[in-house]
Amino acid sequence: MPVYFAPMEGITDSLYRRVHSACFGGVSKYFIPFISPTQNLRLTPRELAAVLPAHNAGFFAVPQVLTRHAAHFLWAAQALHDMGYGEINLNLGCPSGTVTAKGKGAGMLADLSALERFLDEVYSRAPLRVSIKTRLGYESPGEWDALLALFSRFPVSELIVHARTRSQFYTGTPHRDVFAASFSRTSLSLVYNGDLFTAQDCRDLHSRCPGTHALMIGRGLIANPALAQALAGGQPLTLAALRSFHDQLLSAYRAAYPANVVLGRMREEMKNLACCFDSPEKPRKAIRKAATLRAYEEAADRLFDGHALLENPHFTA
Repeated sequence: MPVYFAPMEGITDSLYRRVHSACFGGVSKYFIPFISPTQNLRLTPRELAAVLPAHNAGFFAVPQVLTRHAAHFLWAAQALHDMGYGEINLNLGCPSGTVTAKGKGAGMLADLSALERFLDEVYSRAPLRVSIKTRLGYESPGEWDALLALFSRFPVSELIVHARTRSQFYTGTPHRDVFAASFSRTSLSLVYNGDLFTAQDCRDLHSRCPGTHALMIGRGLIANPALAQALAGGQPLTLAALRSFHDQLLSAYRAAYPANVVLGRMREEMKNLACCFDSPEKPRKAIRKAATLRAYEEAADRLFDGHALLENPHFTA
């Protein structure tokens, strides 16, 4: 089954995507953290760097767009089409309060009439394929039937479903029963997202929902970067592969960013990778408190050199 790498703001930037794709296999699509076009109708330097084709060469990348204005979305769609992209993703899943307060992301799920008008304009004029990443509803999974019926009216290239509501954010148990019941109600290609942390989690989901078109994994791949590779029949995560990935990522960040930015990014990365080790509490604490790159590297060395990789490495909160 295809595996998609979910966009993770502040983590899966273009350097991360390039290093990950060079070190590990199994990912069919890398989704780029969202760009958010405004009335100025131009990309910020940061957004442009994220979507430049030269920064996403060698793997299949899908830009994601976050906006509540159809005109802004269509401008971004044309700009990305002109860059050579054949597919973009509409973000209807972001639960952040600063996003939903502006009626964007999962905030759009609260007003079906406005969402219908938006989709009517987008799908009648978009110059490329448009997939959607959504949640089951704003407040309740009981909203899903109406949402799915609405999405099914449009030529959505793929419907990626994070099986929680906006009100759940990333807590509580995903409503996999609601996702499982969706296949009899739509002909759209459904992609599952939500709490896939191990290979067994993925196999269980596929067994329960064999019609699932693909799996989108975020935190599970951040903690175990070889998860998709193992699912595709490749080698599971090894300590040597994890160390090589870490070192190549650190080197790429050092070449691109000032030391303080490198330190912040690597501390965030190792907060997740530490899940893969036995009893990582002390070096993880030292990594979190590291005030310099040298202190960070010393703490990371203690983790890699003094702690065994778990037999089944996976994300833990």
